[in-house]
Amino acid sequence: MDFEIIGNIRQAETFARGSGIRELPRLRKIYGIGNWRKRKGMASIRLADGSLREAEIHWYEATGIGKLEFKIKRYLDT
Repeated sequence: MDFEIIGNIRQAETFARGSGIRELPRLRKIYGIGNWRKRKGMASIRLADGSLREAEIHWYEATGIGKLEFKIKRYLDT
């Protein structure tokens, strides 16, 4: 991950779960079987160059495994 999440993730919501996740076979192979969900939310982030930005982030999450593979979907502070 080339950024750091500062504080809490706000307005988190699930938008895909189980077989609705295209990457489900890969997630199960790498991290194990779980109740996988793809989620999104807003957060303050620190980029590798030290700048602070507001962004929409997406990640995968499973009970007992945790939050994994965060990515920046778009910046909110243009």
